[in-house]
Amino acid sequence: MKRLLLAILLCAVAGPAPAEIVARSDHGFSLSYERRVAATPEAVLEALATPGAWWSDAHTYSGSASNISVDLRPGGCWCEALPGGGVKHAEAVLVWPERRMVRFDAPFGPLQDLGADAILTMTWADAADGVGLTLKWTFTVNGPGTAAMAGPVDGVMAEQFGRLAAHLGSAAE
Repeated sequence: MKRLLLAILLCAVAGPAPAEIVARSDHGFSLSYERRVAATPEAVLEALATPGAWWSDAHTYSGSASNISVDLRPGGCWCEALPGGGVKHAEAVLVWPERRMVRFDAPFGPLQDLGADAILTMTWADAADGVGLTLKWTFTVNGPGTAAMAGPVDGVMAEQFGRLAAHLGSAAE
């Protein structure tokens, strides 16, 4: 019984990042994720440029996150190589390392089918107590038919954010 309780506790601690659907309307929603990480600003930027190291294989077209690349410059592609082709998941619209911010026009997965507008903003700031960084994602989606997708999209995005945060390492709070 003690082992079972310990296993449940460990799963809860290691689970996805706490998330919140911060807004929802008939035509869209906003999600927000935040976690403290033990990384340098440079390490965060490097990790964002190499999603194959932390993105889930299950949420790719090819079945392998190693086929994903991100070009961190305005107009740069968050792309996935496919046999004989590829898919553009997102496009960088703001890359500002000095302000610790990257923004993508990012209609991932089924949002493309709906013609949705989706913006993913990633920031990382010094933690208030000086220990580590506070990593934050905000994902805002607008368009007909998108409101019903808030829950499923939240599940996928929370998983990816949690994987990135785990990749960067936990900071003491």
